[in-house]
Amino acid sequence: MHKIWMVVDARRVGFLAAAGVMAVAVILHFVVMSSPRYCDHWGWCATTPTFVPGQRVGG
Repeated sequence: MHKIWMVVDARRVGFLAAAGVMAVAVILHFVVMSSPRYCDHWGWCATTPTFVPGQRVGG
């Protein structure tokens, strides 16, 4: 075994790494889904009423 594992607990490092990856993934998810391209898909930032199938456009 390498000397570092006598000082650092491997399980704690693995848990912190997994938690860090999840945190980055959640942040990126909200950044991407908050962009105008995707947020209308979820409907949480639509400033105008979303398109309803069958409605007339421009009239």
